[in-house]
Amino acid sequence: MTRETSANTAEAPSEAAAPPTGTAVRLGMRDRLLTLWIFLAMAAGILLGAVVPGVSDALNLISVGTTNIPLAICMMLMLYPPLAKVRYSELPKVFRNVRALGLMLLFCAVIGPLLMFLLATTFLRDQPEYMTGLILIGIAPCIAMVIVWNGLAGGDAEWCAGFVAVNAILQVLLYGPMAWLFATRLTALVGAPSVSVSLSVGDVAGTVAFYLGIPFAAGALGRLALERLKGRDWYEGTFLPRVSPVSFAALLATIVLMFSLKGQQIVHLPLDTVRIAVPLVIYFVVMFFCSFVLAHATGFTYPQTSAIAFTATGNNFELAIAVAVATFGLASGEAFAAVVGPLIEVPSLILLVNAALAMRRRMSWPRG
Repeated sequence: MTRETSANTAEAPSEAAAPPTGTAVRLGMRDRLLTLWIFLAMAAGILLGAVVPGVSDALNLISVGTTNIPLAICMMLMLYPPLAKVRYSELPKVFRNVRALGLMLLFCAVIGPLLMFLLATTFLRDQPEYMTGLILIGIAPCIAMVIVWNGLAGGDAEWCAGFVAVNAILQVLLYGPMAWLFATRLTALVGAPSVSVSLSVGDVAGTVAFYLGIPFAAGALGRLALERLKGRDWYEGTFLPRVSPVSFAALLATIVLMFSLKGQQIVHLPLDTVRIAVPLVIYFVVMFFCSFVLAHATGFTYPQTSAIAFTATGNNFELAIAVAVATFGLASGEAFAAVVGPLIEVPSLILLVNAALAMRRRMSWPRG
């Protein structure tokens, strides 16, 4: 991924806009049919949860606190290969780019939470539990799946890793106060039902560290150790190709598990699922295209624009689900809305990956 980024920044605009034929050939049939695989995994999860409800009950029992162990393991395996590809020595360059960080934070910390709040209070005002669930999603920018979507779209791995690190720190410090502000105070200002939300920094930090900290540390320390032992050429030419398929298999397993946990509820409450899905789809589309177009207009290359856009678009559903379950209970409407979130994000973001690749081919891009 990093090699493609470097190549794009050195090419002329017409060449940078060319379709990534080499990537397509290297990925093969499996990844060219990624959208189909994901939809099949979604269908398998819903079917499993609806036909065999005991599966979801059994999975819920394999938990520590609010963390589902099988789901957590799958997510860590899914995140490790993309994080192993990051050249961590390049991260300081990302942090020095004030324009990029400012644009990302504008969407993640300001526009995103306000847009989700507006959509939630507009579409779900008569369903305060679902409304609150969406608000909890909107204030948590993505720090996990965005790495996968950005990688599939050919985005800059170092920029994405840097953005994820910044968002992780901000969530530890600000998620609790923002949940209180948006769900309690701002809802009252617009005449919508408000709820009581109380979160400690430690609760949020524990969830972020568990889902992101472990694979992040494995990727960074593993790269450092293996490069010293075997060299960079072996690491990038031999090791990474061997571990990359793990991310694909773990992604499908994660989707099956997530959908199976709420498969029966989705089947029994299809209209509620649709009502939650509508504002989410609007949110993803608006956030992606606005951030993508603005980043392109600002003069960033395609890999950089992709990293900004997918970071702005995705949400940290793991944190939102954990908070909803811990605060309101597993059977609550807030938890149901939070779980529906990734079920809508997965097909939406995979379609936006295809949109990004199409715009890569059709738009002109700067040298770098």
